[in-house]
Amino acid sequence: MVTISVPKERAPGEKRVALVPEVVARLVRGGAKVRVERGAGEGAYYPDSLYREAGAEVVERGDLLKGADLLFAVGPLGEDLIQGLKPGCLVVGFVQAHKNPDLIKALSTKRATILAMELIPRITRAQSMDALSSQATVAGYLAAIHAARLSPRFFPMLTTAAGTIRPAKVMVMGVGVAGLMAIATAKRLGAQVFAYDVRKAALEQALSLGARPVELPISAEGEGGYARELTEEEKRIQHEALREQVAGMDVLITTAQVPGRRAPILLTEDMVERLKPGTVVVDLAAESGGNCVLTRPGEVVEVKGVRIYGPLNLPSELAVHASEMYAKNLLSLSSLLIEGGEFAPKWEDEIVQGALLMKEGEILHGPTRALVGGV
Repeated sequence: MVTISVPKERAPGEKRVALVPEVVARLVRGGAKVRVERGAGEGAYYPDSLYREAGAEVVERGDLLKGADLLFAVGPLGEDLIQGLKPGCLVVGFVQAHKNPDLIKALSTKRATILAMELIPRITRAQSMDALSSQATVAGYLAAIHAARLSPRFFPMLTTAAGTIRPAKVMVMGVGVAGLMAIATAKRLGAQVFAYDVRKAALEQALSLGARPVELPISAEGEGGYARELTEEEKRIQHEALREQVAGMDVLITTAQVPGRRAPILLTEDMVERLKPGTVVVDLAAESGGNCVLTRPGEVVEVKGVRIYGPLNLPSELAVHASEMYAKNLLSLSSLLIEGGEFAPKWEDEIVQGALLMKEGEILHGPTRALVGGV
């Protein structure tokens, strides 16, 4: 019988949990033994009693790893869990190796086997396992909500006894999963929405949601649905064109990111200077350097009347549904790791191969191996 362990997340501000009771019950019915750390679901409003009812064993942290075949986590492991890892235990969760080289070295020293959820291939067969997309959906929704909260303007058009109020103009820059959700949410709130992306296919999706595409003579379709890095000339063209476009907006939501690298700069200082007082910028790339040069991660700063917010870990703010979506990603992935109630990873499957960052201490992911010097 496979044993799955779920820790309580210890990162500051992290409220999500890797498995919710509904998913635990399905794993238990499939023949798994699930062990959950006491209080693991409290931040997402899932008490220990619900886990027990679902068939899980609720244990103290010191007993969590005993006999564990799989460790399902949300974020990178703490030092105590790394030291307690046993040979053969497969750790599954977000690793963010480019931010945590020391963590990777420690895991390699422990001869750990790590499957990184951010490395799940973006192929059709893996859509139900794509945790980056599920959590980006949460972030995009909250980006629009926070923008509406910070803006000194109504989002919708209103006809009142005091006259007509025009709808806010919202531009979403970077139309991936988070950007599309931000567009949809801003539209539901009644704003007039514009969209910019260097990928033509992304702009077509934005148009289908009712946004007005901002098209430039640039196309930068990359691999896996991501945009490639722009050339210096393309960056110049982008800057010149966007400088005029952003000046008329009331809200800017930026979401552009490149996996494993610093986020591209979309809003330079001179562009921010052209924004009218009262404009709000919500920068979803704050954790990876920011799309705006003036973003301060985790803070709201005001520059000449322009509010710039760089939120961190937005999915944790919507912990109930973010945890539910992530748990279902893990449930889908478990079909490649468990068979007949036994621990049986399909190591040759392209999804497992693509996400396998490390096996028995050997770093298999090329960029991570280069980052830590071939450890």
